[in-house]
Amino acid sequence: MAKIGFIGLGNMGGPMAAHLINANHQVKGFDVVSGCITRFKDKGGLVAKDNTNAASDVDIIIT
Repeated sequence: MAKIGFIGLGNMGGPMAAHLINANHQVKGFDVVSGCITRFKDKGGLVAKDNTNAASDVDIIIT
């Protein structure tokens, strides 16, 4: 299981992050749009407080 940081959880990033969560990866993400963060959290994602936090302590960063 990889630890993945996601910056941007909108139309493209949100579904990509959801597929990684469904594949049992630990995904931490951030977006400036609160609705995107809510959907991400509801799917099991870990919400980062900002971009820097999303990119810290992960194996891979996707932007």
